[in-house]
Amino acid sequence: MRTRYSEDQQAVAEAFGDLFAREATPETVRAAEAGCGFDPGLWRKLVAAGAPGMAVPVTDGGGGASLVDLAVVVHEWGRRIAPVPLVEHAVCARLLGSAGAQRELVTAVSSGELIATLAPGPVGPDGTARLVPAGAVADVVAAKHGDNVVVARARPPGAARPNTADLPLADRDLSDAETLASGAAAAGAWDRALAEWKALMAVAYAGLAGEVLAMGVAYTKQRHQFGVPVGSFQAVQHGLADASTRSEGARLLAFRAVCAVDAGRADGARLASMALLFGAESGRFATDRVLQYHGGYGYSAEYDVQLYYRRAAGWLLQLGEPAAEVARLADADLGPKAA
Repeated sequence: MRTRYSEDQQAVAEAFGDLFAREATPETVRAAEAGCGFDPGLWRKLVAAGAPGMAVPVTDGGGGASLVDLAVVVHEWGRRIAPVPLVEHAVCARLLGSAGAQRELVTAVSSGELIATLAPGPVGPDGTARLVPAGAVADVVAAKHGDNVVVARARPPGAARPNTADLPLADRDLSDAETLASGAAAAGAWDRALAEWKALMAVAYAGLAGEVLAMGVAYTKQRHQFGVPVGSFQAVQHGLADASTRSEGARLLAFRAVCAVDAGRADGARLASMALLFGAESGRFATDRVLQYHGGYGYSAEYDVQLYYRRAAGWLLQLGEPAAEVARLADADLGPKAA
């Protein structure tokens, strides 16, 4: 894997970095929280920029970019915790194309005309998928139901289930969903989509951690105690250094996972799980340290660090119980736990 962006990727990072810095400000994030955690104006701007379908093949109406190129955009998305379902939509768009969904549907999703998502958790016996990421705003929901990959199109509820991170989570009824693939084909397509989601969310965590660290460094230079900046205290410096080391390691592992998944390597799913778990841990550590160095202000709604702290806690939980993911990874590497 490359450890640096290519010239084209650097240009993409700068372009989308500018867009998110301008359009996904902390004020925008707070305004979205007053609704269901989604900013339709920002989504329209991303659609105009071609981001939702950039990693979908040209034959399916997308931009034909690689998953690695999409990860460059996702890193900027994570830096600004932008209130739009970029990762879920992009992964679902790729899944619909590979699973053989109707061309009209694939084209509408690739263009961003319809918002799509996937339900990473199990579908209940009654056909309900619980706490679907972006389920409050998605027109299209894909899921694994039994041995089938299914897709349902319906009007989104427009209201989110209450959650710490103010994400657009909602339950969705998939009882009338259309079957796209069955058996081994369904398992392969779904496993790849889930690995893509994990790897891209790991990249988003790396972006979040990097941005909150920059926020912490700036604040500890500004805040004074005993006549000196708090950033001059050795304990504060050690905490920031530890967080920086972890976040940089998480970024490298996340992009390694994206490269492996994009290339279809056998270890792609394993690396994606590792990257997501370590990225979430690194993001939580960084936001915890920075919030602590803000003192009591860190818990105040007026300070931006709490926005990052809550999302660092909430993003991983969209997958389900983190301990279950750790157990799956351990079983795959070491074998099932002895009774």
